[in-house]
Amino acid sequence: MKTIYLIRHAQSLANAGGISLPERDIPLSDLGKQQAAELVFRLPESENVFVSEMRRTHETAAPYCQHYGIAPIVLPSLNEFSCLSLDLIRGMNGEQRRPLALAYWQRADVNECTGQGADTFSAFNQRVDDFLADFFRLPENSLLFGHGIWLALLAWKVLGFQAATSDDMRRFRAFQQALPMANASVWRLSGNGVNNWCFQAAS
Repeated sequence: MKTIYLIRHAQSLANAGGISLPERDIPLSDLGKQQAAELVFRLPESENVFVSEMRRTHETAAPYCQHYGIAPIVLPSLNEFSCLSLDLIRGMNGEQRRPLALAYWQRADVNECTGQGADTFSAFNQRVDDFLADFFRLPENSLLFGHGIWLALLAWKVLGFQAATSDDMRRFRAFQQALPMANASVWRLSGNGVNNWCFQAAS
């Protein structure tokens, strides 16, 4: 079976409740920078490192890449789900954003787009499907630095569940909120090409 490692980015300013920024520009917090430095000693050695287009994954991977002299490769299919347009949450902190996110998930409209720069859940679902379709093109033991909700949807799908309808979306949200997915957590995904998947915590 092929195995790769998936790492949720270290704590970002958004995770720490900071003021909203454009999704791609959110940096790590001071704690996140410390977590990223510690990953150098927690991860297996690999020549193949992939990041999303988001700054927080680049900054999480940076200490590892610098340690081993690696240039990371951007993989857009790793991009996180952005359900709230910046126009809706500009200037808000984490507490102020929370009711808007709650209302979005309660509506559970897979085709809703809340504004410029936001995803639909349907498009997000397709992004994770695209990743799974390309899984066997990735080198063995690759390290992929990604995002929490993205990792949760990956786990949901390799367990065999769907994410195409409003009911699916609500069930996924309940699963995602119950799934431990700490910043800088490391996960192992293995597969053999016939929909036989294993997704588990690695450290």
